[in-house]
Amino acid sequence: MDTETPMLQQAGARPRGHQPGIGAIWPRPGRSATEESQVRVVPLARGLAVLAAFGPEQAWLGNQEISLETGIPAPTVTRLLQSLVALGYLHHDEVRRKYRLAAASLALGYAATADPAVQREASIEMRKFAEATDTYMVLGTRDRLDVIVLDSRVGSQAVLDLRLTPGTRLHIASSLMGSALLAAIPELERCYLQGNVERKAGRDWPLLRRRMAEKISQVHELGFCMSLGEWEPELATVAVPVCVPEQPPLVLACIGRTARMARARVERELGPRLLAMAQVLQERLASRE
Repeated sequence: MDTETPMLQQAGARPRGHQPGIGAIWPRPGRSATEESQVRVVPLARGLAVLAAFGPEQAWLGNQEISLETGIPAPTVTRLLQSLVALGYLHHDEVRRKYRLAAASLALGYAATADPAVQREASIEMRKFAEATDTYMVLGTRDRLDVIVLDSRVGSQAVLDLRLTPGTRLHIASSLMGSALLAAIPELERCYLQGNVERKAGRDWPLLRRRMAEKISQVHELGFCMSLGEWEPELATVAVPVCVPEQPPLVLACIGRTARMARARVERELGPRLLAMAQVLQERLASRE
């Protein structure tokens, strides 16, 4: 994730759990009329958009905040909120006059995350890696044009507080984790996603395209991609895709201070070591099938 892009700017670039700056070059726009016209059941799509507005950094939201985040008119948001509360997907605090996700929504989230066995195996290896290298480890997967964090571990000696909690979103186009995931999918699917990014990126597209192409090439040549202070001077990141049979691709990233992650260490130690870890996970999980 060009965790560089962003990691130290944690402050508000993207709502919905996006760590500001962490892979976020532009704010998420509301749902466009074109996108909505492609949906057969618009009320359902709008209800899901309301649920998607919540995240680790946006636990409580009011009507106007949800309307701004989703692009849905406030009166419609009010009706959707009433229905979602009645169905148990949202909780309404009358004093705050705000809403937060309720148990029914959380149940959907848990069911939708990666195979629990995959996360369990990855978590064990991530903890070992983080402790051995004094780094911050992150596991993620793709959700549309975002990378969504599934798990994170930090070494006890790592002086980093990135707050990349499960549910945090990083933009696929401006994060190193996103480039690693793009490198792992078929070319046709990759071109389709990049086309969607181009339509939303505007003037940022040439820079994003160049960076993505460079990182995808690194994955194809080395097995991993790296970013050494390119977005955030104080942070260096290495990322590698993890391909598990019958599962969407996952991505592992190792993040640390550039002062402790010089290019030589990344290329000779951390990158190959992270790649070996991914391969061990792939083999171990494939053997279960």
